Amino acid sequence: MTAPAHTRTANVDPHEHTAYPPLERGRVAARLVGGGLLLALALTLVGRFVTGVLTPSALTRWEDSVNKWFVDQRTPTFDLATHIGSYLAETVTCIALLVVMVVVLRAWLGRWRESWAVFAAIVGELLVFLVVTALVDRARPGVPHLDAAPPTSSFPSGHVGAAVALYGCLAVIAYREVRNRALSTVLVTVCCVVPVVVAISRVYRGMHHVSDVVFGAVGGGLWLLLVVTTLLALPRRAVDSSPLDLRPDASTDSASRVG
Repeated sequence: MTAPAHTRTANVDPHEHTAYPPLERGRVAARLVGGGLLLALALTLVGRFVTGVLTPSALTRWEDSVNKWFVDQRTPTFDLATHIGSYLAETVTCIALLVVMVVVLRAWLGRWRESWAVFAAIVGELLVFLVVTALVDRARPGVPHLDAAPPTSSFPSGHVGAAVALYGCLAVIAYREVRNRALSTVLVTVCCVVPVVVAISRVYRGMHHVSDVVFGAVGGGLWLLLVVTTLLALPRRAVDSSPLDLRPDASTDSASRVG
């Protein structure tokens, strides 16, 4: 007689070691590296166009007016709120959250795929950001800065790119894997709001032009799309339900395996 589902060993994926055979791993690596290089090239061209052709222009004059408007709105309360908002995507915050989520996702789902996706999302975005900022030397806004300016250029916003890639990846995982729809909705909403908060905070604090945060978001979003379609697109393996009962229904898993 087949043992009931709740008595079987949880969090075990007997097929995980064959999910990425050597040839498939090579293709995955090539897709991510190649896509990252193309993204870095595209963002570099955009950044060079902004600094070399559009500076000065109506666009950059409008951006300057936006930065000055935010300076006029500064208050101690907003300063504190944007400090917290900006810190949501600080390097130390992203690294800490990455370490925690890699462990949590592995323990919860019983496989490494989602953990690798989160790792690739934030580390890959950081590498793309470093390449672009090294090739695009855009000065930060000419307003008082509320944060110490890092040695990288203003274009694109690394904070916003990291927020989109990291929190966006967590939103995708929550949408796919959390069984409770209300909880899933809350988690996805929070993860989607964070990058917006980070973007507004970075402009408010005088650290970026509007186009910096826009293309930071675009870069982070495109990298996230590449990571998700590369690492999370394969059919899900058969994994027992978590004791927390957050996994999708068995019928949903069965349908996804059949499809």
